[in-house]
Amino acid sequence: MGFDPENLQFDGAGLIPAIAQDADSGEVLMMAWMNAEAISRTLKTGRVTYWSRSRGAFWVKGETSGHVQDLVDLRIDCDRDCLLLLVRQTGPACHTNRRSCFYTAVREGREVELMRPEA
Repeated sequence: MGFDPENLQFDGAGLIPAIAQDADSGEVLMMAWMNAEAISRTLKTGRVTYWSRSRGAFWVKGETSGHVQDLVDLRIDCDRDCLLLLVRQTGPACHTNRRSCFYTAVREGREVELMRPEA
């Protein structure tokens, strides 16, 4: 029996959160949304495809920036309502030109920037 994305637990808008993690370092890079078609496209091409809620369209990570995500492994959590994408990231993952979207920490009640944009 093959994998069918429709067997996942999507939200009311037909979306599921997808966390991108560097396959080698384990660093969490970003979180975005996927629908069943984005998952199918990702599995077919090996290039991670997300669903942009703001644009209402598919976007292949790095399509315009060159900062692509090549899929290494797609994992499903125990409740089937969240995905973990192990990827090989070329360049920064964040649209702010940082390696990770998670570049702000809260320490001692203050926000601290952990990394600067890449040059």
